[in-house]
Amino acid sequence: MNKKILNLAIPNIISNVSVPLLSMVDLMLMGHLESEAYIGAVALGGMIFNFIFWGLGFLRMGTTGFTAQALGNRRLDESVMTLVRALAVAMLAALIILLLQAPLAHVSFMLIQGSNEVEHIARSYFYIRIYAAPAALGLYAFNGWFLGMQNAKAPLFISVLVNVANIGLNYLLVVRWGMKAEGVALGTVIAQYMGFLAAIGIFSWRYRKLFKYIVLKKAFQKTDLWIFFKVNNDIFIRTLALISTFSFFYAESAKYGDQMLAVNSLLMQFLSLMAYGVDGFAFAAESLVGKAIGAKDGSLLHKSIRYIFRWGIGLAGVFSLTYWVAGEAVLAIMTDKTQVIALAGEFMPWVVLAPLVNAFCFIWDGIYIGATASKAMRNTTIIATFVVFLPVYCSTQYWWQNHGLWFAFTLFMATRGIGLAWLAKRYIRIY
Repeated sequence: MNKKILNLAIPNIISNVSVPLLSMVDLMLMGHLESEAYIGAVALGGMIFNFIFWGLGFLRMGTTGFTAQALGNRRLDESVMTLVRALAVAMLAALIILLLQAPLAHVSFMLIQGSNEVEHIARSYFYIRIYAAPAALGLYAFNGWFLGMQNAKAPLFISVLVNVANIGLNYLLVVRWGMKAEGVALGTVIAQYMGFLAAIGIFSWRYRKLFKYIVLKKAFQKTDLWIFFKVNNDIFIRTLALISTFSFFYAESAKYGDQMLAVNSLLMQFLSLMAYGVDGFAFAAESLVGKAIGAKDGSLLHKSIRYIFRWGIGLAGVFSLTYWVAGEAVLAIMTDKTQVIALAGEFMPWVVLAPLVNAFCFIWDGIYIGATASKAMRNTTIIATFVVFLPVYCSTQYWWQNHGLWFAFTLFMATRGIGLAWLAKRYIRIY
């Protein structure tokens, strides 16, 4: 079992960690420009796209669960139909996003009010990166399907390709050619399309024998579409609640000034790095749990969950120790703004604690996705957002300010993990 988990998890960890490393490089490039406003602007712009794209994260998560269960049930025809449905939804959603980019920008910057300088820079970033939508959403569908097919190497190759290309392009555009936030956005767009083309190529070469199962009329039958959208609707609502929490976090950070926004943006990169790392085991859980449920193998299901928790929590402990020992040294690499570094040090204890709290909900997410038990994920996240996070922050902000924001965020993550653990016996089982 350890070998199965590591064969799936290690490629996913490498693939996942490259994503926050890219964000850290972006902020590092911005952190050495003349104004700290660039750090906040790119963070805000990225957060807007997280809201837009993560809201459609079901294109990856739901696709993985359905595909893994179809594979466990030896229904290759149904597995490839899942990909067709996901890609169709992805392209339709991308078209709508591109057509509505102006109102999306207006609403986004109305809700998130940074300084005039931050908003001006973020708008330039937004109107370039928006054109990555078809590639970004298409990659969600492909990566989810590859993981459901127990193929972690394809997403690894694609992610490394995208992020290495993105870092190279950002360095070229920003450092060599003198572009600023616009260069970071353009580099992201080009790299996303490189990854999307690579995904199409891998599917066409590796899975060409499955082409015979592609029947468009069958892919869009009402019964199958209803099941696909029912599960994904729950994941969509859950993701919106999750992103609302992150968006509120950044919006409140901006109210404390550009310097505090820069601090929280940098510290969130530590949490992001940890989340993507532990998600390597969560992705392994999606594949193994989905396959076990599809094959109706209860022994494999429980063994997978037990072993994945051991590996995931162990990795979280390594992150906590690393942040405790070297957190401020990493901050000094990311920015040369001494006041930002000093202020960030005051909030570093929250970052050290976060891996040990957050890892539980990340791993449970992967288990529930593999089981396509989306209703519980939706409900626990809604409760964590509106019953815990917002009330706790509103009751502590006046006397604890930014510490209150981090305290509420920590309780938000803890509530999700506890809630999913409590509901596991009801939802994670062989039917």
